[in-house]
Amino acid sequence: MFGLFVRFTCKDEAAATAFDELVARTGEQIRANEPGTVIYAVHRVDGRPLQRAFYELYRDEAAFDEHESKDYVRAFLSERERYLSATEVDRLDFVSGKGVEG
Repeated sequence: MFGLFVRFTCKDEAAATAFDELVARTGEQIRANEPGTVIYAVHRVDGRPLQRAFYELYRDEAAFDEHESKDYVRAFLSERERYLSATEVDRLDFVSGKGVEG
């Protein structure tokens, strides 16, 4: 397994709304086209209305590389910048868990 934990901070409420719409459109494509993407979950952060947290889990690094190569992901990566004031990315090395195999 290979994963990412990503924190995004949107510029303002209008940017957060537009970012959420972009995330929803992209998420539809990920669900439909990426069997190697095990989990792609997006959360609002309680008490921080401009923050979003992404938890991404891929079968392996090759599945992540495949994800990153998709046109809709590249479009997401490009378009998201207009809505964000900060991005933090943690690469995750799987140790153990419930409901997933390492």
